[in-house]
Amino acid sequence: MHSFARLRGLIPSTRTIAAISTRPIRLFPRPLPSSSYPRRPSTSSPSIMAAITVHSTLKPGPPVPFVPKEEGAISWYACGPTVYDLSHLGHARNYVSTDIIRRILMHYFDYKVNFVMNYTDVDDKIIIKARRKRLLELEKEKPYTPEQIHNLIFKAFQAYTKSLPLLAPQDAAPLDENNYQERKEAAYGVVLAGGPLVPETKPGDAEAKVKMHLNNMDAAAEALQNGSGLDAAEDVLLPYLDSLYKETIDTSDQTIFTDLTKTMEKAFADDMEALNVLPPDVITRVTEYVPQIVAFVEQIIQKGFAYEADGSVYFDIGAFEKAGNTYARLRPESKNDTALQEEGEGSLSTALGGKKRSGDFALWKKSKPGEPYWPSPWGAGRPGWHIECSVMASDKLGEQMDIHSGGIDLAFPHHDNELAQSEAYFHDCCKGEHTWVKYFLHMGHLSIAGSKMSKSLKNFQTIQDALASTYTARNMRIVFLLSRWNDGVEISPDMRKQADNWETTLDNFFTNIKARLSEVDASSGIKDLSLSEDAGARGLLEDFEQAKKDLDAALRNSFDTPTAMQVLLKLVRNANIYMNSSNPNIQALESVARWVTKIVGVFGLDASAQPPYDGLGWSSATASNKANVDPQTAVKPYAAVFNQVQQEVAALDLSGNESIKSLLEQQNPDSEFAELEKSGEKDAEKLALPFIRATSKLRDELRATISSGVALDPKVKQAILALSDRIRDYDLTDLGVQLDDRVDGPSLVKFVPAAKLIQAREEKAVLLAEKARQKEEARKAKEKAEQEKWEKAKLPPQDMFKSDAKYTEFDAEGLPTKLADGNDVPKAQVKKLKKEWEKQKKLHEEYLAKFGSS
Repeated sequence: MHSFARLRGLIPSTRTIAAISTRPIRLFPRPLPSSSYPRRPSTSSPSIMAAITVHSTLKPGPPVPFVPKEEGAISWYACGPTVYDLSHLGHARNYVSTDIIRRILMHYFDYKVNFVMNYTDVDDKIIIKARRKRLLELEKEKPYTPEQIHNLIFKAFQAYTKSLPLLAPQDAAPLDENNYQERKEAAYGVVLAGGPLVPETKPGDAEAKVKMHLNNMDAAAEALQNGSGLDAAEDVLLPYLDSLYKETIDTSDQTIFTDLTKTMEKAFADDMEALNVLPPDVITRVTEYVPQIVAFVEQIIQKGFAYEADGSVYFDIGAFEKAGNTYARLRPESKNDTALQEEGEGSLSTALGGKKRSGDFALWKKSKPGEPYWPSPWGAGRPGWHIECSVMASDKLGEQMDIHSGGIDLAFPHHDNELAQSEAYFHDCCKGEHTWVKYFLHMGHLSIAGSKMSKSLKNFQTIQDALASTYTARNMRIVFLLSRWNDGVEISPDMRKQADNWETTLDNFFTNIKARLSEVDASSGIKDLSLSEDAGARGLLEDFEQAKKDLDAALRNSFDTPTAMQVLLKLVRNANIYMNSSNPNIQALESVARWVTKIVGVFGLDASAQPPYDGLGWSSATASNKANVDPQTAVKPYAAVFNQVQQEVAALDLSGNESIKSLLEQQNPDSEFAELEKSGEKDAEKLALPFIRATSKLRDELRATISSGVALDPKVKQAILALSDRIRDYDLTDLGVQLDDRVDGPSLVKFVPAAKLIQAREEKAVLLAEKARQKEEARKAKEKAEQEKWEKAKLPPQDMFKSDAKYTEFDAEGLPTKLADGNDVPKAQVKKLKKEWEKQKKLHEEYLAKFGSS
């Protein structure tokens, strides 16, 4: 049997299940031995493998059948990062989504995957970043006066306006820190307000770039105004210093570059580990492949698909196409996009000459002063960007690979150029076009306000910052799972809410299932499952079988994780409904929970889990189940709580209560713990359960004493209530244990992260305090209104209008008859005044009845 098929039907259980006579279905097969997982699919059923489809950028349109070169094995090359800065959420989108697909292929479909990833540690961006950093360090060592620093920043400030031409229109006065704000608003106010540069278009990357440059200018203008020094104006100083001194940097010692790349490579690897991304099977670096790159380029030249010009080597697109090959197969519509072509060549390569055609791209670049260099037949130079991946991937995976992947922004020109130069290298005129990559997988962009998240646009949040502030690794992965891997994603509040709700639903489900199982373990064990007797269980298991089919279909459909996530959510909701029914069959629920556990493990949502994911539930983000902790250390705080509670209950002197007396005398959690320790148990929750159960039982009996109606001394009763609340709300809460009180049974023990419980307790305290405040304010407002009412009631109705200057004459009851101008009070007004008089008369009579004479 294929192990993927085993995964669909496997419901691990450590308990024996009675035979079900009403259906010829085996619901709970025997668990697999760990040694049997993972393994390659059998070659006897190729149709199973062919049923997987995948969206490949090489073949636009619907998903195509996925058929690797070797059945059961996959060769995969992923474009890694250019290590010049910290990674951001856009990188997380790419590498987490890639990791999800990789895990599905490995741990659901049981493929053996050889996953190769590179680090680009030679690149224009790295050169510029490292060189500018060094130049700024040198500049800071110079003995500048404050005036000289101001002049240097001012020159850099003015030079930077080349990036913002609208700030310096012709015939305008020179730009300085004093007129900058006015000029900025006039030139780019629309963009700053969220509008486009070009009317009637949508804002995107161009607008994001303008905002980035303006932010840099803002900082420099502020530095000029307050004299805050070079660091404050770094972003405008760096390109200016580079323009002045770049050729003075000695690059024979390449540590100026490798110090940066090694630091950023480690930061990236740490980020990936924090995101639970599996490490590559093989890592390659450009600096370790320069001789191979030179040899690769030489062969392309020998085959007539490249040419040397002034120390650089360019790929000859015309010759490549003339030989019957196709260029720009991924993005043919971008073939003549000069902006993308220039971006692909790098900002340091614009001055290189000798190209036959503008679209030809560099395989080898002549190094200029201030750039790293290696020897080659064409002189000192360095590899082009695209060639590195062709050489490293071909070295590790041969002349054809199953999967090549990366972000969609790399499709053109990077990946199209990779394909061209690799297929040129392996070209055989007698065999037609060479296929270097079978399936190209491109992960969708992560967007911010319509523009892609990018280091170059500086519109990003680093992975480190995101994990420290707004995300957990699990929550971030859920956000990406809820979107198709090849679609663009713009993270919105609604998307975050959807992810939070999904996580909370499954988290509560796992918590409740484990609580029910531990409760059953502590009593009479699990009953046999009989579908004929339990219609609810039968319905749940039918839902379960359908969920397995639906999830399998979703994952076969180009790894459709949004649908798969909804399948899991629907099944869990159905299980929750059944769990809350009368006397649910816990074994049916356990079977669902273990399968859901397996799938979330496959998706990488539990950093502590390992295949074949045979556990139950996922670890908390903070505790990770504290696996492999010394047992004595693990239970120490729980034992301390039990001992303290036991002493306090004994001190209440409830010796007449036989139940409590029995518990105090007979409960021995230390003995239960010793048995668990002897068995080799390492799970902290299981080790702690004897002490938690013993504490909970004492508390349950205290509550029962109160509800029994037995006469108690008021002080004792108050002490029991206070102790019961403290055990639940503080003693156990602070240890990550939640007690759910039930009217018809013992409290249900749940393990919940302590931070979550403490936060809920604090939020509850805030709500209670606010409720109390509002109640007190309402009391004071009522008291004030009452005072004002009786103060007003003191006045006899005969006197209520006499102090009003509008009236000059009154009748015997004090009602006005003449206005100040001598005219009679109008009849309509008299009618209105009479109503007010009657109201005051009634109020005054109430006053006299309540307080007596005024």
